[in-house]
Amino acid sequence: MRFVELSSTAMSALLKDDLAQASAEAGVALPEYFVTDRAKWVWRYRVNQLTSDPGCAGWLTQVVVAEPEGAVVGYAGFHGPPDEVGMVELGYSVVPDHRRQGYARAILTGLVRRAAAEARVSTVRVTISPDNAASLATISGFGFVEVGEQWDEEDGLELIFEVAA
Repeated sequence: MRFVELSSTAMSALLKDDLAQASAEAGVALPEYFVTDRAKWVWRYRVNQLTSDPGCAGWLTQVVVAEPEGAVVGYAGFHGPPDEVGMVELGYSVVPDHRRQGYARAILTGLVRRAAAEARVSTVRVTISPDNAASLATISGFGFVEVGEQWDEEDGLELIFEVAA
């Protein structure tokens, strides 16, 4: 599994439904899943983040490539660099054709390792809808503890889970 950074140029191409340009920019063949409405919401949000804070680069959503086959199986990353108390929140999405094959757990493992390798990170957070049984099952075994809930304008009610980095 490897993570490939998406530049704001690649994300902007995705927002214009230009998979060929975005794929060329990323250096991997991106699937149609990357131009769905949900994915475009992510790209729009991340482009705005990079524009307002270029220091976020390297922490934001990246392409997930399964090795050795080289298939793009999803996108994943953090909502930004560590905050003032050392917390990072992760997020991921697996391409539907690649779900239920262990990729979400592999992605989660990679993200938690990335966070743990950074001295500034003390806590890893994930938020999940209480109705999302697949994601709730995915985080089990990683030591995440439910610490509360929140209302997200995009996703509705979310349970908040955290684990020490």
